[in-house]
Amino acid sequence: MTTTTLSLNDSWLSRRNTFDWVFALLVLAGGAFAFSRYHASMDYYEKPILLAAMAGGISLGWFWRPLRILAIVVACASLLAVSAYQGDLGRADNVFWLKYFLSSQSAILWMSVLFFMSTLFYWFGFFGGKQGDAMDLIGSRLAWAAVTMALIGTMVRWHESHLLGPDIGHIPVSNLYEVFVLFCWLTATFYLYFEWRYRTRALGAFVMLVVSAAVGFLLWYTLVRDAHEIQPLVPALQSWWMKLHVPANFIGYGTFSLAAMVAFAYLIKEQAQETRWFKLTPIWLLGVALCFVPVAFRQRAQEAGGSYWVGYAIISSLIAAGILLGRKRIAARLPANEVLDDMMYKSITVGFAFFTIATVLGALWAADAWGGYWSWDPKETWALIVWLNYAAWLHMRLVKGLRGTVAAWWALGGLAVTTFAFLGVNMFLSGLHSYGTL
Repeated sequence: MTTTTLSLNDSWLSRRNTFDWVFALLVLAGGAFAFSRYHASMDYYEKPILLAAMAGGISLGWFWRPLRILAIVVACASLLAVSAYQGDLGRADNVFWLKYFLSSQSAILWMSVLFFMSTLFYWFGFFGGKQGDAMDLIGSRLAWAAVTMALIGTMVRWHESHLLGPDIGHIPVSNLYEVFVLFCWLTATFYLYFEWRYRTRALGAFVMLVVSAAVGFLLWYTLVRDAHEIQPLVPALQSWWMKLHVPANFIGYGTFSLAAMVAFAYLIKEQAQETRWFKLTPIWLLGVALCFVPVAFRQRAQEAGGSYWVGYAIISSLIAAGILLGRKRIAARLPANEVLDDMMYKSITVGFAFFTIATVLGALWAADAWGGYWSWDPKETWALIVWLNYAAWLHMRLVKGLRGTVAAWWALGGLAVTTFAFLGVNMFLSGLHSYGTL
């Protein structure tokens, strides 16, 4: 018994290199500094959250080592921005690094550009011939850069909210603008993990489509609503539950969206040899879904002169046409069906676990804020529908061996349900959760 334990310990220690320990020390030092400087303003629950964040950060950095570099770069850039502000939010327009790179709005705009560029290079990879792998690599590096800028923007926005006033400062996951940023970098980060895990970059073109669509909405929403402006929290959101519930929820949304785009790639691969164009159902559904967006926003489009969504419709049509015409070449570069199926399953498994946690946390938050765990509010009802959909998918997978085309269609259909729960409820319904109105 003792020998086995020592052997396991030796094996675990042998997998740690010098950088692992340096990273752990940096995380502990950062946490200790934050505690020593801000412990007086921390509530009783924020201290264990800080400890859990430190332990989680070290564990994630050891589990997936690229996160160590990401964390260090984001921390250094965020600290540079904080020092550049010198406690004065007005310096954002006067200091070069803040104005063009490190203020929250500048960083998020860089995130947007980099995600668009990443999507383009991933798609160039399908049609770049011998240069396809190089294009994919550039797309991957750009995605990493976009995630980095998104995290910098998030951290700096958190600091900016505190500069506005002690009663205004809050974690930036409170409105539609902030959670769209959260959705973009979470979805991209999970994809980048799977890209590393399965050693294939071919799926980046599909996953980055949904990320770029979210970025497109984010830019439009900023244009017509000045959504980037930091606002004080409404009373119901002035709770520590928000710091746990919202990120857990969006891990679910992000991984469900990732699974849907992998499912879409699976269906393209399955139907690539189909010569009857009217039988290529996934592509036509994509076109219908993309064209639905300008229709859904037809009234709001007038506020932006309508040109934004006209451009969106044109780009969407070109994407659908490109997939239709290049489906054989795309299918040839996609990984095996078994890899696609396994990635889809693992994405949904992770998403379902976190979505379940988020739902439980949301019920506890509701009891704390409104005195009841469940009120059948539209957002709660649709969250339950999303949960039941993926619970049924996993049940059929584990009990009945659900695989292949049916599983892919189900996962792709789940994106429509998830999108309505995420965004549609805010557009078409009202209730207690109507904090991110359009």
